[in-house]
Amino acid sequence: MGLRGLLAAGALAIAACAPAVAAESTFDAPAAQRTAREGAGLRTAYFAGGCFWGVEAVFSHMKGVKSAVSGYHGGNAQTASYQQVSTGTTQHAETVKVVYDPSVVRYDQLLRVFFSVVADPTLKNRQGPDTGPQYRAALIPVNAEQRAVASAYLAQMRSSGVWSRPIVVEIESPKKFYEAEEYHQDFAKKNPGHPYIRRWDAPKVAALREMFPSLYSASFQTG
Repeated sequence: MGLRGLLAAGALAIAACAPAVAAESTFDAPAAQRTAREGAGLRTAYFAGGCFWGVEAVFSHMKGVKSAVSGYHGGNAQTASYQQVSTGTTQHAETVKVVYDPSVVRYDQLLRVFFSVVADPTLKNRQGPDTGPQYRAALIPVNAEQRAVASAYLAQMRSSGVWSRPIVVEIESPKKFYEAEEYHQDFAKKNPGHPYIRRWDAPKVAALREMFPSLYSASFQTG
């Protein structure tokens, strides 16, 4: 996230009063042929898709999402800190834990939104302006149903013709999730004028509103 800090320092005077630009990459991801059958009760899903500020912001504006928490997945507890993860040497990915109500929004719908307005699945170890393995895009299913839906959806994506480059996003086995530092939580809501948010993440939320109006919530679900 060093680039985030550099961007903030170099562009604060301009970006603080500039309108958000268009989203860097949006795709018309297909509706899933294999829909999720999740039953009643809240479910949890994990998404790694570059800087967790934007991932969290998009899911926090979705109907049926009860919470979106930023954190680290893939490494161990000793190195699960912002400073160490940012070195790209800890095996963690910046990840968001999403708790959702499948009676309102299904896992396959979360996947479609994720690959439409959040993450470019053709980029390896980078998203937007951020590079390194900590910014890799990955799906982390926590049960057999999510894994089946995720696997089927990635196969559908590869044959859809939507993306002009190969799909490189991977499915990772679930490991312990470590919540990020408090100042990272609800970052877009707390810092709407931050240059990085205005340049890279506010456009993703705007794309969600425009592309998925039935799933968009104007309010930001905190926590």
